[in-house]
Amino acid sequence: MPALTEAEARALAARAFRRAGVAEDMAEAAALHLTLAEMMGISTHGLSRVAPILERIAAGGIDAGARPEVSAPAPALRMVDARDALGPAVAQMALAEGMAAAKVAGMAGVFVRRATHLGALAPCLFVAAEAGFACLATSNSAPMLAPPGGRAARVGNAPTGIGLPHVDGRHAMLDMALSVAARSKVRKAAQEGRAIPPDWATDAEGRPTTDAQAAMAGLMQAIGGAKGASLAVMLDLLAAGLAGAAILSDVPDTHKHAGARPDLGQMFLLIDVGQLGGLAALTERIDRAAAILGETPAVGDGPAPRLPGDRAIKALHKARAEGMTLPPALVDALREAAG
Repeated sequence: MPALTEAEARALAARAFRRAGVAEDMAEAAALHLTLAEMMGISTHGLSRVAPILERIAAGGIDAGARPEVSAPAPALRMVDARDALGPAVAQMALAEGMAAAKVAGMAGVFVRRATHLGALAPCLFVAAEAGFACLATSNSAPMLAPPGGRAARVGNAPTGIGLPHVDGRHAMLDMALSVAARSKVRKAAQEGRAIPPDWATDAEGRPTTDAQAAMAGLMQAIGGAKGASLAVMLDLLAAGLAGAAILSDVPDTHKHAGARPDLGQMFLLIDVGQLGGLAALTERIDRAAAILGETPAVGDGPAPRLPGDRAIKALHKARAEGMTLPPALVDALREAAG
């Protein structure tokens, strides 16, 4: 089938959200966020998220008609009460608030409470980088990791992103969670009946497993063992603790309870690169870093090391030039949801 252009994909997603009762500006922001993720190759957090979001709206877990409330407790601080609104749209709104404040103060912090799942952080990093801002973002999530020494899920996997802008668009971007693999990958393997690597997850008894179904009833494993789990605890407190949101295992699992309102906490730190040495100087350093990494001998016949975000940026440019070839069932679902 013909590939969907960025504009076509965004229009379908936005119409689907509007039909579910989301305001036009919020629907457009969410559609942008999910389409960027799709074009970057993050398909688990891209346009396939439209249907689950609509299900959560129908179940009451997301308030389609909510309008986030923004306050400014200090010149470089913003507090956002998301009011259980559409997560990707709230993230883009929070990002815009932070960039506006950082333009004045040089840097700014935005803290969000009563948030719902925003999806991938990479679209936020990209939007910020395109505007000349460095960005550090994190969110807490439903528990899926055990704290050090434990064997029950009490800690989320703390999705975290760091982005640095490049004058020619070759931005450095890292979007990762502190689990060895994303839970969505385990969920997809379970749906498809595939095995998973033994270091991804444990079963309900805390034993490493390659059985994706058993892993879904168990725990994800943290990167770096106890160090990664402890870092996830602190990031949870940094985002949700400062925002006044739910922390650790107080966050409900909306995959199990679509109508639950998770009260997630999120944090966006923005730095106006133009006021701190300038974009051209940072670009030189990013190019130098890319050269150092690219010149590093590879292991075996594998590809040469590269700067974080390189693959996502190239995928984005390719999708913009050639369109996105999506699974026919996904395109049909989007068109049906869009009416």
